Amino acid sequence: MHFTKITSPDSVLSSPTWYALYTKHQHEKTVARNLTSKGFETFLPLYAATRNWKDRVKLLNLPLFPCYVFLKGDLERRLDIVTTPGVHALVSNAGQPATIPAAEIEGIRQAVGSGARVGPHPFLKCGDWVTVKCGPLAGIQGVMVRKNGVYRLVLSVEMLGTAAAVELDAVSIERLREKPSTAYNLSRRGGDSLHQN
Repeated sequence: MHFTKITSPDSVLSSPTWYALYTKHQHEKTVARNLTSKGFETFLPLYAATRNWKDRVKLLNLPLFPCYVFLKGDLERRLDIVTTPGVHALVSNAGQPATIPAAEIEGIRQAVGSGARVGPHPFLKCGDWVTVKCGPLAGIQGVMVRKNGVYRLVLSVEMLGTAAAVELDAVSIERLREKPSTAYNLSRRGGDSLHQN
């Protein structure tokens, strides 16, 4: 992992603002290293991944958020930041640099430092239409919701105005690009009907 040591979580929460830099593809480590050498505090969360090539298997440390490096502090030296080789832009919202809540950075830092398996995952919001990728529910589509810290897939029968929810692991689902043509796809892979007559 490539980040400057922080002595306690309280120092993160009460410290200057965090920002995100958008970088060129596969330039995250170089950008973080160059900014650190210029005196900036950066955070580049990495995760371990294996890649299989014809002749070998290699363990790599890859950016958890491809094309992004987090930067802490004020932006007085903004020109030094944006002219760093590999930096495309400072992530902005309505023309102003977008701040990243310190609590989100600390959560990422804790997850990466915990030793648990961490890896990239598509961003999902409650209310997104998703499909189950694996397991006994593979192929089923519905709306993702979260209740009491547990993710559930809501299966609706729109015509009847009823729904049911099934608990599932968020890593077993993926977001659909658009809402299916029907409120709920009642078929699994292979066309087996879930509704028995």
